Amino acid sequence: MTVTPAQTDARRPLQRLLYIGARLSGARARLSGARARLWAPIAPLLAADDQRAEGRRRALLAFAIRVLSAGIAYFVQVALARWMGSYQYGVFVFVWAWVLILGGLAPLGLNIAAMRFIPEYGEKGQTAHLRGFLFASRAMTFAAATLMALFAGGALWLAPGLVERPYLLPAFLGLACLPSYALSDINDCIGRAYGRMVLALVPPFIVRPLLLLSAMLAARAIGLPPTASTAVSAAIVATWATAAIQMIALARHTGRELARGDKSDKSYAVRHWLGTALPIVLIAGFELLLQNTDLLVIARYLPPDQVGVYFAVLKTIGLVAFVHFAVGSALAHRFSALNARGDDRALRGLVSDAAQWTFWPSLAGAGLLLLLGKPLLWLFGADFGAAYGVMFVLAAGFVLRASMGPAEYVLNMLGAQKACAAVFFATAALNLVLNFALVPVWGLYGAASATAFSLSFSAFAFQSVARRRLGLDLAVWARPPVPIRR
Repeated sequence: MTVTPAQTDARRPLQRLLYIGARLSGARARLSGARARLWAPIAPLLAADDQRAEGRRRALLAFAIRVLSAGIAYFVQVALARWMGSYQYGVFVFVWAWVLILGGLAPLGLNIAAMRFIPEYGEKGQTAHLRGFLFASRAMTFAAATLMALFAGGALWLAPGLVERPYLLPAFLGLACLPSYALSDINDCIGRAYGRMVLALVPPFIVRPLLLLSAMLAARAIGLPPTASTAVSAAIVATWATAAIQMIALARHTGRELARGDKSDKSYAVRHWLGTALPIVLIAGFELLLQNTDLLVIARYLPPDQVGVYFAVLKTIGLVAFVHFAVGSALAHRFSALNARGDDRALRGLVSDAAQWTFWPSLAGAGLLLLLGKPLLWLFGADFGAAYGVMFVLAAGFVLRASMGPAEYVLNMLGAQKACAAVFFATAALNLVLNFALVPVWGLYGAASATAFSLSFSAFAFQSVARRRLGLDLAVWARPPVPIRR
């Protein structure tokens, strides 16, 4: 049978459709195979029901939340820098650094202590102590933050020369964030202590930056000037709204957990709680100084635009640090619970796993961020890319710290908080001295060098303390740790 040209032309669309269908089917099969290969190492983590699998799942969830939050926070910072310019952005960064420091100190160490006491009281069935701790820790935190804001505001009123004139009004406004920021801080740790990573991490790390961005867009829409004062005012709205949302959500969860028994039955061991927490507040203070000293010293010697540029660099390469935070946040309560139960074998295995889960993602993340560093800095503005080289210096410090895993979480949860505080004190002092010595000479590179060296020093100091006090080798390259000494 002869096929005419007209019949051939009629068949061509059908042949094309069949060809396209075959290609789509092949692509679908390849996609399914790739998805299966990616899912293969994750599926056992989700299916297993042992304690180590639970720790992995929580670490994975915390990591996912922090990845999402890091992207959101980065986008918000880019938007702020683009809208305000490097000068006003630098003023805002300086004020927010003080909010982080003071707001982190206001919980009096009870935020970190919550991750020790809540699992401990839960394991031992001490419900009255648990109720008392939940109420008293929040009340003391809010009161301390309010008093701190009033004292700092009075100091600025009586001695306005404490800060340079461009920082004065935004600094006054920033103090209004302290009570709500501190309350979110302790609720964050209470949520982590219960293993509720969504309740703990989503409000401060996802909801708050989104509310900040929304408030800034509203300010821009009504014609407010793009200044640091406007940005701090938006931060006030965001911090208070976030604190309220998280408090309500967490109260519903803890209410169900404590539904049994007389709800008015509360037992207060305030002296014991504060005795445990005060060394931890020293740790928090020294750690906050370690995280922000470089910015504060740059503000002392360099103009606000350089503060903004350095913060953009730090924010970019600092994305590596959320791995350390995610693993520590997910596993801190497990360290405490296993220690209280006396399960040394499981505890040693978890410490070893934590080092692996911290180091390798941090190393990979640092390499990727350095590769993309220039275009990422360009997003903030044309004058930010000049500090690209500073990223390499800071990356070295973050990776070396990650090689010891979430060391401070391990020490705090296993009762070595005083030794941990001593390490942070020495590190913060070293960082302060190095910044004052190097920033006037090398500028931003001096600040980065001081911070990277200090991070490395703290990592090896934690390793030394863990080996001497607990018989644990925290390093990622270590053999399985020897039994914990009681």
